[in-house]
Amino acid sequence: MGLYAMYQHPFMFGFSLALIGLWTLVWKGLGLWYAGKHQQKGWFIAILLLNPVGLLSIIYLLWFRPRTRRNAESMVMKRSVRRKAKK
Repeated sequence: MGLYAMYQHPFMFGFSLALIGLWTLVWKGLGLWYAGKHQQKGWFIAILLLNPVGLLSIIYLLWFRPRTRRNAESMVMKRSVRRKAKK
């Protein structure tokens, strides 16, 4: 039924394909931008070449992207406040 449905509804197939392409383009762009910004050449090349529907970019952005300086400073401040509170 899959191939038959594609031929019967070419507009829906084209629309679905365009939607998947846009999804991939957005996530790939974000992943490449952050990997380039943080000078992570390995991640940049992997996202550029091995990006199945944006999944590798999403994984990078959620778990492997370096924290920003602001977040790192706030974490240090939180730790120091906790240490002072324990004393």
